[in-house]
Amino acid sequence: MKDPVIQLEGVTKRFWPGPVTAVDDVSLEVREGEIMTLLGPSGCGKTTALRLIAGFEVPDEGRIRLGDREVAGPRAWAPPEKRGVGMVFQDYALFPHLTVGENVMFGLERQSRSERKRRAREVLEILDLKAHFKRYPHELSGGQQQRVALARALAPEPLLVLMDEPFSNLDAHLRDQVRDEVVGILRKAGVTCILVSHDQRDALAISDRVAVMNQGRVEQVGSPREIYKHPESVFVATFVGRTNLLQGRIQNENGCVLTDFGSFCRVDRIGLPNGSDVMVSVRPDGFEQCDTGTLAGTILSTTYTGAQVEAEVAIPSAHGGDRKLVVHLPPSRHYEIGEAVHLRVVPEFASVVRNACQTLGFTSPAAGDAPTPSPDPEEEPHEDEPGGVVSASPAGALARELEEG
Repeated sequence: MKDPVIQLEGVTKRFWPGPVTAVDDVSLEVREGEIMTLLGPSGCGKTTALRLIAGFEVPDEGRIRLGDREVAGPRAWAPPEKRGVGMVFQDYALFPHLTVGENVMFGLERQSRSERKRRAREVLEILDLKAHFKRYPHELSGGQQQRVALARALAPEPLLVLMDEPFSNLDAHLRDQVRDEVVGILRKAGVTCILVSHDQRDALAISDRVAVMNQGRVEQVGSPREIYKHPESVFVATFVGRTNLLQGRIQNENGCVLTDFGSFCRVDRIGLPNGSDVMVSVRPDGFEQCDTGTLAGTILSTTYTGAQVEAEVAIPSAHGGDRKLVVHLPPSRHYEIGEAVHLRVVPEFASVVRNACQTLGFTSPAAGDAPTPSPDPEEEPHEDEPGGVVSASPAGALARELEEG
């Protein structure tokens, strides 16, 4: 196993007046060559965490280590320029009066001009920008500006590269292309990288591991597959994609969980004993339409997305009334509102939510009693943040109801 490049140990950051705790007792490590994404909604503390690593903020508690040296702590402090960290800002922060080559050479002031020019051309060639050496930023596309910003961060050969919402300023049709290009460059160069994102699609697509943050704390760290298929909290289950949360009770050793809609078998029971009251997360992909399906429901609404049809289906509950579930159906045909469907649960997409199991009985306060999280002063709101759908409850409110109740 490779050695950690960056380690955070119990790092806390507060802002005044308040105080507002933007980062709360965060411990993380990122290993050499790894790409990690700090994922979470606006105000969760992810940008402040990035600024703490870069040296733009001073932690109130905890330690930060880069390689074999402590750069922030009770008795240690290294300024940003002494940390060996490259930074790609959300708005790229390119100097408009400097050419592409001069922007990349800006951080190489300790070298001779010939060495600076040689290194700039070398990095720009890697990013397929060598022909634009003498152009100005305003003469480039958004994707090209993104790569120039990355070239400037890579030129000094940093120990770690930090990227703050690197793809949020790109048009939708460019986003995936530039994202794949940037990740390919990082992989090829073997660069250790931490990205900040509010977009779970980017996080799942590019990361070796994802750290999901909420209200200043890290809720879960794992591979994209682990985060999506085995969420450890209600917040993670509902923020990373969409999901359906079902109350249930573990029945036997085969992982069968009894719910309002019958028994689901071979569900990941995370080692809990028989008789445990649990909450089960079933992703919309976890329902398969078939004539023999035991879940019979009625389609209430549909949204065609190209790759699938996202449908809201009303299914009768054993306790009376209907429960609305979000399911993904094949896009090969048209579905009518009011149409009857039969579904079965695919076990691979159903998992017990570990940290919701403590809320036995599933009693919760009213949504209005849930506290409002303090915003991270360093983060701007985003209108396109993804969120899970569990009936009609927003991700954050439902998480607080279940986990603080």
